[in-house]
Amino acid sequence: MKIACFNVNSINARLLNVLDWLKNAQPGVVCLQELKCEEHKFPREEIEALGYNCLVHGQKSYNGVAILSKLPIEEERRALPLNEEDEQSRFLEAIISAPNGKAIRVICVYCPNGNPVDTPKFDYKLAWMARLIAHCKNLLELEEAFVVCGDWNIIPRPEDCHDPKAWENDALFRAESRAKWHELLNLGLTDSFMALDGRAHQYTFWDYQGGAWPRDLGIHIDTHLLSPQAADLLKSHKIWRNEREMPKASDHVPVSIELAL
Repeated sequence: MKIACFNVNSINARLLNVLDWLKNAQPGVVCLQELKCEEHKFPREEIEALGYNCLVHGQKSYNGVAILSKLPIEEERRALPLNEEDEQSRFLEAIISAPNGKAIRVICVYCPNGNPVDTPKFDYKLAWMARLIAHCKNLLELEEAFVVCGDWNIIPRPEDCHDPKAWENDALFRAESRAKWHELLNLGLTDSFMALDGRAHQYTFWDYQGGAWPRDLGIHIDTHLLSPQAADLLKSHKIWRNEREMPKASDHVPVSIELAL
């Protein structure tokens, strides 16, 4: 089973790109972030025509997440525990059922950016991550296969950005943000990229400004975290770097893993 995550930076603005990539990559499950539309404006018909079931948690003009699946999909929750009334659409959890009777829990996350750091936005980022950590800790007690993937808005290591000095005061690279990332990993989750690759400067995002793409001034912020039961099934990891050079491309590229389900 191929499970992908893709921050599309407006699903309707990038629809042709997304459809072309879905046809080419043929992922079984896709977690989308930054839809920038409400559910009734999501291009469900076009995506369902490619064989996907769609689970959408949208928001007008901002945020928004979706899970697409070629297999049966059952919604579990649309908000993190301890903040069920969160108005920002950043979390979606579902159970995907395979034909062999096995199932996997898939969680799509669009973590808060947190900038500027001297504002409540940074406090919200850290509190949101704390709730995610608590939720993953509880899920691990179930001893089942699950994947948490998406746009984390955290740069884990200095070598995951082109210039650590330029990012040192950014919320994505602040020590507090990276500490939350390591809290997640220390629960027993596996970063698919680090497990199968781990090379420096393997970026998943390039800003639209300052010639970031042609100069390869990127950051690595999109990946999959796996429970031990899912990590045992991990076969491959891929960053679809070439998608960034397409016309009207998102500033992120898709990232996919394959599990032996």
